Amino acid sequence: MEYAKLTRTKVMTPEETQRLKAAITEIASILYKNTSPEALENLEGIEKTVRTQMLSSVSPQIAFFLSNKQQAQIKDDLDKSRICVGELSITEKQAQKLGLEPRTHLSPVLEKCSLRLCANESYQNAEEELEALTGMKVGHSTLHRLVIRQDLQLPEALQAIPEVSLDGGKVRLRTPKGQECEWRDYKAVRLGGIYYGAFFGDHQALLDWVNSQRLINPLVCLGDGHDGVWKLFAEIGNSSSRLEILDWYHLRENLHKVGGSLKRLKQAEDFLWTGQVNATIALFADLNKKQAKNFCAYLNKHRNRIVNYAYYQAKQLCSIGSGAVESAIKQIGMRLKLSGSQWHPETGRTHGISKTLDG
Repeated sequence: MEYAKLTRTKVMTPEETQRLKAAITEIASILYKNTSPEALENLEGIEKTVRTQMLSSVSPQIAFFLSNKQQAQIKDDLDKSRICVGELSITEKQAQKLGLEPRTHLSPVLEKCSLRLCANESYQNAEEELEALTGMKVGHSTLHRLVIRQDLQLPEALQAIPEVSLDGGKVRLRTPKGQECEWRDYKAVRLGGIYYGAFFGDHQALLDWVNSQRLINPLVCLGDGHDGVWKLFAEIGNSSSRLEILDWYHLRENLHKVGGSLKRLKQAEDFLWTGQVNATIALFADLNKKQAKNFCAYLNKHRNRIVNYAYYQAKQLCSIGSGAVESAIKQIGMRLKLSGSQWHPETGRTHGISKTLDG
């Protein structure tokens, strides 16, 4: 709605339309004369050439909407500010009038575009993607400083939370010179299918954030078979209000690791889909293979978390898988699991994985 208001323009008169067409024709003629023929041999070349020309020669002049008097006031006290339509020479006084902080080199829109790319890419890749998408070049070091400056707060849920899912990822930490790097765990949490948070080296902060929300009774807690996940769940809400559910897709994946008879695996999957743990264990009772024994131990360990998945899904009572929070882990991994990258642990604890670790 706000964007629509900002982009709304008045309807031009026929005379204004004709003047605009004449001006565009003149601009196009000048730019064409200053373009090499090789750049116009195909559509891609035309697109890139026109964008470059507009960013360097046309858009910055149009974007300001400054009066002749204001233009005349521009002297030597200039700074360069990059915006989505080019680069502007701007005074501190003009920056103040336009709502920019002094010596700001990125406009609000270009800054938001930069942060969105940095959330999913390395700084180097974000630099390349930003230039490819907008035509504007912002160095990876500038992007790094931009991210570190952000004061990102964990969200507060606006409604009651019916379910929580947890999963873990790994980050490679920087170590003293000469020592091997270390891989350490972090945890990501999803609240009610809307809100996400990620925490490195600070489980208490995770628990405080989740427990500060308005949690519904019963509270569905979804996770895989990792002990660390269920230890955290044990401190969320209270035992009488938690409904712990083992992620169906991890359960099915572990079942098929047993291997062997496809008929037996299919029957076991049908039993587990309706929460029949004892019947499933009985299917593997005569097997001595290690995979079967491990799977039966896994079922006994989580038997209270294995529910009638078919019923829960049919009635749409809650989720039966923690895939959404796993997707969040993958997104974070795109930032963290970069070739050769190591991250400073103290910055990670201070700012949180969701903000980004210091490279």
